[in-house]
Amino acid sequence: MNSGTGCAASEPFALRVLGDSMLPEFAEGAIIIIDPAGAIRDGCYVMAEYNNEYIFRQLRIVDGKYYLQPLNDLYDTVEISGQEMIQGVITQKAGKYRKDHKHYGKE
Repeated sequence: MNSGTGCAASEPFALRVLGDSMLPEFAEGAIIIIDPAGAIRDGCYVMAEYNNEYIFRQLRIVDGKYYLQPLNDLYDTVEISGQEMIQGVITQKAGKYRKDHKHYGKE
């Protein structure tokens, strides 16, 4: 247990999407569920550390290199050093309406 929060280090948590970098799949204000112990693979959505900030992007793995790619073409794809920069994998999206709810990473 993490004594500071009372939560296990690998316990899923929720965040609200800010900005438009992940449009059209994730609108500003949508709630996403992040699993710190989720399976990291090419194409999954992740919360990662980049330039001392946390950002939400789609992970692309090309020739052993790790990239954070926005869905909105107005933003740049950036390279990260590797899996250690990934803080969690997005497993769900919850919206205002039931039709907006979606699960990710299930095969």
